[in-house]
Amino acid sequence: MKIYQVDAFTDEKFKGNPAAVCVLPNDFEADNAEVGSWMKNLAAEMNLSETAFVKEAQNGAFSLRWFTPTTEVDLCGHATLATSHILWTEGLLDKNTPALFDTRSGRLVVSRIETDNGIMMEMNFPADEVTPCKEPVGLQMALGCNIISSYNAGIDMMVEVADETTVAELNPVIQQIATIPVRCLIVTAKGDECDFVSRVFSPAVGIDEDPVTGSTHCSLTPFWAERLGKSKMIAKQLSKRGGVLGVELVGDRVNVSGQAVTVFSGELS
Repeated sequence: MKIYQVDAFTDEKFKGNPAAVCVLPNDFEADNAEVGSWMKNLAAEMNLSETAFVKEAQNGAFSLRWFTPTTEVDLCGHATLATSHILWTEGLLDKNTPALFDTRSGRLVVSRIETDNGIMMEMNFPADEVTPCKEPVGLQMALGCNIISSYNAGIDMMVEVADETTVAELNPVIQQIATIPVRCLIVTAKGDECDFVSRVFSPAVGIDEDPVTGSTHCSLTPFWAERLGKSKMIAKQLSKRGGVLGVELVGDRVNVSGQAVTVFSGELS
């Protein structure tokens, strides 16, 4: 059984967000509880923010599941990007054919686009509704900065702060953030040299800080599209590794695009 490690939302190794991609054999029974436990254990062994398990389905699509080191999740952008990259670069899918995935979030489509800046992969995700909410008690102290406004963003919480520098210099108290009952805490601000920036903290699912998070841009994109008056934008996630994403709001869907590079491949014993 082949496994790969891929850095997503970057064209440089050791940047962006690393994901493991495990390619399951076609006859592998991928849906029972025992297999789910094995997948969870392997994700903990890889100890990356996400490990993806992909298997060819009979309807022209691939089944795809994602696990953090502690839990299975409903949607993961960077591991979907990494999986698509492996399907195309390893010859498991024709380069002119979009990658179709059946997931816990429904059917996802990833397209491969050749540009002057290299190969880009574009994922199409459902947009998340963003609604104002009351700021949790103690959150401002946990972040160590003033919060302009706070929002419910799908299964996440999003807060806006003053500027890019504030986002970049955050040194939050992770133990306190872990008490907030959401998948991710997204901290965002208008960008200086890009449209908007963010950082994402996810201790509730075993990730203190996620390097680059495709799924959170399902809420960040409509949020900033309304404020900036534009549907197509460039976003940066300001983690230590960092990453760049192209995003576009199209009706009630979000296109999230980026690049990826394979770091290593191996065989599971």
